[in-house]
Amino acid sequence: MNQGRGVRKRTVPEKSYAFETCNEEMRVEIHQLFNKVRSYVPPAGKEWTLPDPSVVLCDPHVSHPRLQALKQSLNEVKNQLSDKDLSIWHQHTCFTNRAGSVTAHLRSTTNAELCTQAWAKFYEILGTFKLLPENALKTGEMNSIHLCEAPGAFISALNHFLKTSGLHCDWSWIANTLNPYYEANGRGCTITDDRLITHTLPWWFFGSDNTGDIMLQKHLLELPRFVSSMHSVDLVTADGSFDCQGDPGEQERLVAPLQYCEAVCALLLLGTGGSFVLKMFTLFEHSSVCLLYLLACCFRSVNVFKPGTSKSGNSELYIVCLDYQAKEEIRPLLSKLIRNYGPDLASTAALFPRHCIPDSFLSQHEEICTFFHALQVNTIQENLKLFKCMSVEQRRRLEQLREYAAEFYTKRFNVHYLPRKSWVCRGGVARWAKLCERKQMGSFNQRKEMELQGWKQRLAQGNYGPFIERHCAGTEGCENVLSGRLDECDLGAWFALEGAVLPKVCSSTFCDQEMLDFLNEALEENLRVKAANHSDRALPVCSSCSIDSPVGILSEICSHPDVTSCLVLGSQSWCDGTLVGVKLQPEFLQGLSRCEVQDSTLHDGQPDYQFELLNTVLFALQKQHQGSALVIPLCSVLTRFTSGLVFTLHLCFRYITFHCLSGWPPAALVCVGFSPPSALPWLLDFLRDVLEKMKKVKLELGRQILQFVPLEELLRGELPRFLSSFNTAVVRQQLHMLMQVE
Repeated sequence: MNQGRGVRKRTVPEKSYAFETCNEEMRVEIHQLFNKVRSYVPPAGKEWTLPDPSVVLCDPHVSHPRLQALKQSLNEVKNQLSDKDLSIWHQHTCFTNRAGSVTAHLRSTTNAELCTQAWAKFYEILGTFKLLPENALKTGEMNSIHLCEAPGAFISALNHFLKTSGLHCDWSWIANTLNPYYEANGRGCTITDDRLITHTLPWWFFGSDNTGDIMLQKHLLELPRFVSSMHSVDLVTADGSFDCQGDPGEQERLVAPLQYCEAVCALLLLGTGGSFVLKMFTLFEHSSVCLLYLLACCFRSVNVFKPGTSKSGNSELYIVCLDYQAKEEIRPLLSKLIRNYGPDLASTAALFPRHCIPDSFLSQHEEICTFFHALQVNTIQENLKLFKCMSVEQRRRLEQLREYAAEFYTKRFNVHYLPRKSWVCRGGVARWAKLCERKQMGSFNQRKEMELQGWKQRLAQGNYGPFIERHCAGTEGCENVLSGRLDECDLGAWFALEGAVLPKVCSSTFCDQEMLDFLNEALEENLRVKAANHSDRALPVCSSCSIDSPVGILSEICSHPDVTSCLVLGSQSWCDGTLVGVKLQPEFLQGLSRCEVQDSTLHDGQPDYQFELLNTVLFALQKQHQGSALVIPLCSVLTRFTSGLVFTLHLCFRYITFHCLSGWPPAALVCVGFSPPSALPWLLDFLRDVLEKMKKVKLELGRQILQFVPLEELLRGELPRFLSSFNTAVVRQQLHMLMQVE
């Protein structure tokens, strides 16, 4: 994204700098907080060299006794946290964190965009190291690539740095992350915060399958083409990780394959003289030793940095690599790494044999690990002591340190005010921003015990239990109305997006994540029980629920004075009743009968179901008359595809609502007051083209049409809230019914 030439803007008014008045002990502590860095330095007169490619990925991993002793020591200290309630412990460590007030201070004084802890960490890296190559600054052109970047704080921090540091350069960037909109991406490794992404979609690389998985070889090969407009890549950042709460002692081992993939990407993309920033954790395993040695052979300077704004009690470290020098020398090795690229890279075999790692490097590595091990252990032990008892004086001292650290950060890293018009997203954040990061509750031991319980017990004991239990109102849904035919939109921007077939709908932009997780687990268990018992029984209907019937819904619609006719997508048997006392008799259109999606964790993501749904809706739109109504039985609206159909109907009807139903399908979408847009002929032609493309894609193994309405359209206005209400009602009802199953 071309951001124009950075111009230095107004700064924050000068304040009395409290740090200058603090005592010497506190001053030293603050300086140490922001100076946690160690570097790898080849012995005088010698160079570390890359091993021959023939020995790469051939030998098994080995264990380094001194490093494993550090790992065991650290895990013993971490084990003391296993009985601590995570939310209470997190609140405690946030207070004891000396840099805990930095982000709040930055938000209030510098107007930083997307100012998260990640923003503060990367800005600290920019202020500590000469990350931007001199050549890029001289030519006035700077190009950066950001891997595993969601939600985008590194991008916004770099933008802030460039705009306020007097660096006059044209900056272009490209980013990658697991696609938060691809419904098969689960929450364990996907950041769903899309506040920046939704405004900058053209600059995000999700690959030809739309998943955004950077660990796929095809994506590694596609990425250079995606960034081919860049003359040279000057900076690559990689901030990836996984949710390792289930096995925190093995975080380094679990995340290692991702870090290898990120490093291979950087070595492939970077131009000579470029910089690379890689997030790692503890560095005790042989995989980490090999990766760091590889980087030490490729860059003139490799530094292990713990930002002051990274909580001292966690294992997070940033590897800051400057001045890429091995572009030509690494080609043979890089070719072998690319051939073996993927989620198993360097997990089954070591990158380098032990004998290829010089003792001079290993001794430095052990010293670096010992240094950061001591820092982390000391912090955890201090936090444990303060957790048991914190005096008034200790609390007052911590409060002072936090205030001093925030002001010291702003001054040391020269953070200035940036007006909103200079942000990456100049218009601010999107109106609909789904924030649903995983909430960890209870202690580690309690969570392990909960994992042994069934979904019913966990649901009943959790926050959603009472909400599910109270489900009984038959009017649920009718109060949610999508009013007013949508204004004309740019239909010329619509296109059918093809990607990897959905094996399961694990997430949705338009649904509460935790409720969907529970529903999927419940459906999978129900399917296992059915298979074991050779049963095909339907879900029970709860006698305490007064849910609408199709007969009641149709009677209400057909009695409406403004409704001229009513078309129902479904056979007469779906209604299963006789309509009397209404001025209009609904017309039934056979459809959605061949595809059975009940009990499926694909929900509305099944390609055959989507094809039939689109085909039937297309036919129905051609039969509509001014003022007519349309009723569509639906299982859910979790996918972008089905959401696009609702958006299409929003273009054509005065208002849309929904009703929950007893039985299957669980809900009906009710569209009232057909008022076709002027571009209806074009719209119908486009939908026909989508159907034809779906037929062709169906013949391709592992491919599916994922979306046909641009995501920007699906995320604007009241549509996202309406879809979220629809899915919440459906998921709530299904969970309520599944709770009744013995």
